[in-house]
Amino acid sequence: MDDLLIIGAGPIGIACGIEAKKNNLKYTIIDKGCLVNSLYNYPLNMTFFSTSDRLEIGEIPFISNNSKPTRLEALEYYRRVCSHWKLNIKLYEKVISITKEKNFKIITDKTTYKTKNIVIATGFYDIPFLLNVPGENLEKVYHYYSEPHPFYGMNIAIVGSANSAVDAALETYRKGAKSVTMIIRENEIGDNVKYWVRPDIINRIKEGSIPAFFNSEIIEIKKESIIIKTNNKNKELKNDFVLAMTGYQPNFKLLDEIGVSFEKDKYRTPRYNSKTMESNIKGAYLAGVVCGGYKTNKWFIENSREHAPLIMNSIKKNK
Repeated sequence: MDDLLIIGAGPIGIACGIEAKKNNLKYTIIDKGCLVNSLYNYPLNMTFFSTSDRLEIGEIPFISNNSKPTRLEALEYYRRVCSHWKLNIKLYEKVISITKEKNFKIITDKTTYKTKNIVIATGFYDIPFLLNVPGENLEKVYHYYSEPHPFYGMNIAIVGSANSAVDAALETYRKGAKSVTMIIRENEIGDNVKYWVRPDIINRIKEGSIPAFFNSEIIEIKKESIIIKTNNKNKELKNDFVLAMTGYQPNFKLLDEIGVSFEKDKYRTPRYNSKTMESNIKGAYLAGVVCGGYKTNKWFIENSREHAPLIMNSIKKNK
C-alpha cells in the first residue's frame, strides 16, 4: 500500500512527488492526460507571465532563452525534472471513484489503488465555464485556443477579456483571420492581462482593427452567425468560429466525492489547514490552484510549489 496517491501530474503534482521521494514515502502520481496536461493545452506560442526561476521545482534550474519562458521550454523543463527524479507517474489514467474507510480506495479506468493519503493537485484547466446559450454545442465553438492557422480567412468571435482571449485575438488578427471581434461582458480589457500585451490590444481596439463590444454577451450561436446583446439591443454578426475564452474551474465533483467542505464565500474555497494543506477529511490534502476554488488567479506555480513540503512533512509526521 502506498503512503500517498497524488492525483494530477502538473508542476505541483510533480513537486509533491519529488518531496515524497525525498522523504522516502511510497507514492504514485496519476493523471487523466499527459504530463503537465494543462500546460500542454496552452496556446502553442504562449509566453509565461513568470520568470523561469519562479517556475523551478525539485532543485533543477530552469534555463530559458528569454526572461519569460515559453510553453515549449516549460514542457521540456518538466519532462527533464521527471526524468532526473525518476518519478513514479501513471499517465492517461482517469479516476472513476474515491472511497474511504480506514484508508482510501481509488478506482481508475485501469486499476485500483489503496493508499493511506491522497493529494488532490488537479488544477483547474480541464473544465471550462460554458456560455450556456443555444448553439454552444456546434463544432465551430472552441473553449481552448491552440494556434491561429485554422482560422485563416475566417470570421472569428472571441468571448472574454483575460490573457487567453487577448492572446487569441492578437494572434488570429495578425495571422490572417478575415475579421476578429471581441465580445466582452466587462467595460474594459482585464487588469490582469500581461503588461506587455495590454497596450497592444487596447490600441488595436481603438484603431478598429479588432472591434470590441463591451458590456455585451452572446445570446445565440448559429451556423453562419452569432447574435449578441449589446446596448440592450440584439445584433447579428457574420461568424465562422467562436473562441469562448471564458475561464476554467476546479474539479469540484472530485472534492465533493471525498467530502471536502467549503468556505461560505462566492469562490467556493475548499477548507484546509494552511500549515499542512490537509482538508477537513483526514489524509486528504490539497495542493496548487485547486485550493482557491473559483478564484483561479490566487494560486500559481510560483506561490503554490511550497505546498509540497508542507504536505510531506505532515504525512511523514503522521506516519
